[in-house]
Amino acid sequence: MNKTLVASLVGGILLWLWQFMSWSFLGVHESNMTYTDKQDSIMAAIAATGLEEGDYFLPRVSNEASAEEREAYYNEHLGQPWALISYRSSLENNMGMNMFRGFIVNVLAVFFLCWVLMKIPDMNMSQTVTASVMVGLIGFLTINYINSIWFETNSIPYLIDAIASWGLVGIWLGWYLNR
Repeated sequence: MNKTLVASLVGGILLWLWQFMSWSFLGVHESNMTYTDKQDSIMAAIAATGLEEGDYFLPRVSNEASAEEREAYYNEHLGQPWALISYRSSLENNMGMNMFRGFIVNVLAVFFLCWVLMKIPDMNMSQTVTASVMVGLIGFLTINYINSIWFETNSIPYLIDAIASWGLVGIWLGWYLNR
């Protein structure tokens, strides 16, 4: 159990470090957070509406609309502009807590992976790295890639993260768990 805990802690640190580098100075996710010089007027217009905090897909028909109303609404808006909005009424800087929570989740994810890897008889470095990258790809395909299909976002940064971060974890676990 101690070996699994050490493997999970170091693996969690590796995931966390990659995520920090990917979202900060490496700029992997710059395409997912594009700057616009119109941001002040957009934010003022949204704030002026009194919009409640939440996540919105625009245009969207009311939940109370009938099937016929839904179809007519969507047909009317086909080919028109649309937007995803995640609106919060106050920008907060919870970087420390967010990074801590991310670290805990990373350690837990590596712990789950260790549990699976320890079930492989005669596990070797190649199997460990491959299994680790596959775990990253499963997460990517079923979350980020599916979202990119529906919402037409750039999924390449998340693919890079899945392969690089879980590849690093796989190398660590392949070395440490197979000693």
